[in-house]
Amino acid sequence: MPVLTREEARARARLLDVHRYAVDLDLTRGDELFASTTRIRFTARAAGETFVELRPAALRRAALDGRPLDPAALDDNRLPLSLTAGEHELLIEADMRYSRTGEGMHRFTDPADGETYLYTQAFLDDGQRVFASFDQPDLKAVFDATMTAPPHWTVLGNAVATRTGDPAEGRWTFATTQPLSTYFVAFAAGPWHSVRTEHAGLPFALHCRRSLAPHLDADAGELLDITRRCFDRFHEIFDEPYPFDSYDQAFVPEFNAGAMENPGLVTFRDEYVFRSAVTDTERETRGVTIAHEMAHMWFGDLVTLRWWDDIWLNESFAEYMGYQVLAEATRFGGAWTDFACARKGWGYDADQRPSTHPVAPDPAAVPDTASALLNFDGISYAKGASALRQLVAWLGEKDFLAGINDHFARHRFGNAALADFLDSLARRTDRDVHAWADRWLRTSGVDTLTPAITEAEDHWRLTIGQDGTRPHRIAVGAYDRDPADPDRLVLRDRFEADVPQGDSPRILPGARPDLLLLNDGDLTYAKIRLDAASWDTALRSLPGLPDPLNRAVLWNAARDMVRDGDLAPAAYLDAARAHLPHERDVAITGAVLAFARGQVTDRYTAPADRPAALAVLTDLAQDLLDRTRERSEDTASQGLRLTAVRTFIDSTTAADTLRAWLHDGTLPGGPALDPELRWRALARLAVLGATTAEAVEAELARDPSATGREGAARCHAALPDPAAKEAAWQAMYDPGHRPELSNYLFTATAEGFWQPEQHDLVRPYLDRYYPEAVALAARRGPALAKAAGAAGFPRPLVERRTLDLGEECLRTAGPTPALRRRLTDELDDLRRALRVRETGR
Repeated sequence: MPVLTREEARARARLLDVHRYAVDLDLTRGDELFASTTRIRFTARAAGETFVELRPAALRRAALDGRPLDPAALDDNRLPLSLTAGEHELLIEADMRYSRTGEGMHRFTDPADGETYLYTQAFLDDGQRVFASFDQPDLKAVFDATMTAPPHWTVLGNAVATRTGDPAEGRWTFATTQPLSTYFVAFAAGPWHSVRTEHAGLPFALHCRRSLAPHLDADAGELLDITRRCFDRFHEIFDEPYPFDSYDQAFVPEFNAGAMENPGLVTFRDEYVFRSAVTDTERETRGVTIAHEMAHMWFGDLVTLRWWDDIWLNESFAEYMGYQVLAEATRFGGAWTDFACARKGWGYDADQRPSTHPVAPDPAAVPDTASALLNFDGISYAKGASALRQLVAWLGEKDFLAGINDHFARHRFGNAALADFLDSLARRTDRDVHAWADRWLRTSGVDTLTPAITEAEDHWRLTIGQDGTRPHRIAVGAYDRDPADPDRLVLRDRFEADVPQGDSPRILPGARPDLLLLNDGDLTYAKIRLDAASWDTALRSLPGLPDPLNRAVLWNAARDMVRDGDLAPAAYLDAARAHLPHERDVAITGAVLAFARGQVTDRYTAPADRPAALAVLTDLAQDLLDRTRERSEDTASQGLRLTAVRTFIDSTTAADTLRAWLHDGTLPGGPALDPELRWRALARLAVLGATTAEAVEAELARDPSATGREGAARCHAALPDPAAKEAAWQAMYDPGHRPELSNYLFTATAEGFWQPEQHDLVRPYLDRYYPEAVALAARRGPALAKAAGAAGFPRPLVERRTLDLGEECLRTAGPTPALRRRLTDELDDLRRALRVRETGR
């Protein structure tokens, strides 16, 4: 399919002013197709040639100003238009195909009750799968929409929907929207369960599948409280009020992202409707997503990027504001610790791969929509948010917010670019924000900050070395052991430092501290190192550091040292074994265990040493279970205990223990095994060859939900049986397999397939993987390409042959851009794993 280039978009934006869309959708035409009628009113500033985009199953009729256009002129997704200067009306009638990949109009039938749900994902250029459009972000227009749906359904959209005519006809009309970009026009339809309320004079609502109703109802109070508090906080810091007529939050099935910021109708993955026990950190993460998407109502929806090189104007701001506003407005005051644990490493990792790019890349580096899609990554989100946090530290929050409000006022319901935002900041501060942006937003890579300490009789000197060129304003924490409790660290001093600091070291009185921590408070984006004495103190007293955010900074330093080959994987596991039993922060515990299990044990540890590494994790998890057994009433202990249960299940080789837990429905001291834990335990038994396909089907009969179906797919693929592996492979990659796996079922199957315990069994599939992934990506599009390149990648085969075949694929096989990016990143991670294994012995 042709992709839209930046030059084509610029030419069309010079030619056209788009005024209004009228979209009518008929969702009653069967299971495969829906009818889409679009009328577009626009003005051509001069005579010229252009095109409108749509991807129909069949183009039934097209007319320009009442004159028929030949449907056969449709070239893939482009219908050419020859325009005279002046006003025009374009009519398009088409049959469109439902999606199973989360792109366009996704159709899902709930296995729990047989009900069907539809929702759209128009981002980035998939709106043309739903309606005809001039599909680029800087051709905003108002939208009128009507819809026909089964009579018992509810429909949702960017504006309030009202039933019209005879209810048996299922007709709905939506209020006219404010000017919108095509990529966030949204609809959802089905027999939704809804919780409705009102706030600030606007209708607010939550929606989910009926089978999830009890779980949504249980959390509706918390969800709406977070929504109201964040909404009110945004109105305290932004001058521009919320710009749309309603605020619906729909939790939808098989959603590819965390959420999507459609104005007035935010769509979330419905895993956020928790069916099973979760930690408070997972609730916090859900809260961040709510705040993040609400921030987009201003950053992205009210003021929208002009072209996709400026996605950071959407995502970096929403990421920063999501964490900041959640921390300010709700009970989740420690949200930045979660950011440090869950997001910072994502940015660091992405920024050290060959695919790295600046937060705000040169426009020429984003020549088309296919390349734009690749940059929604840890750099645009985590690094961009970290850069903004550093900007606030340097600029001051007052001037930062003043610049933001100037930006909104100057570009409301329009489009903007980096230069426009910097101009707004410059109007509110004397600092050179353009120079700051050149150093922070136009460059790539991660700086590393390293302290050097020299001691004298009555003072000590600090020099901060820098591998990199960005300016940093950081805090430095000086900590001493408490004489009464050597495991406890006490803050002696905290001072600000600018890096680079010039030629003169900083001279401080007294003896050097026991632990010197650069980037205390995590205000900048840089890897840090510790001097030898500070590292020794950290290894002895890490849980004694009083602020969990600074403990997260230390654990991130250890994580980076492992990845860089400066700390042996076994030493990281030893540190986790020593300190996590004394850690009270769930986000830190979860992040350290996830890295220890998913990277250190599975990828950085040689196969011969892996059983010992798993034993360390199993013993650590058991220790956490023992320590939390008697104090499982408080929220932190419950979260720590649940984290420990998950790690124990994922790491143990004691099949009899897992069987006993499944039989009893609980473990000694709790918790009960809810569906998530039951599927987790069964998956581990499958990996160990300690269960059967019949047992998997019995569990599916017990839990016939969509999540249960994914759990069963994961378990079947994990069975160490040649026939099970071949069946899973055919389901994923055979073009003749019916039904084709959805994005979620593909991912679940892939997650089960590749197991470190099954090297010999899965190694023959390595030769098949690359060519079949290339074919799948070309056949099924970007969402499945990403899944095949991520969950589908043979990560357990940390071998030179995996790397050699992958590099050959990139050179000769012509993978789609989405798959190429995923393979490039995975192969770089594989090179790193091979290096760590070589240096970490």
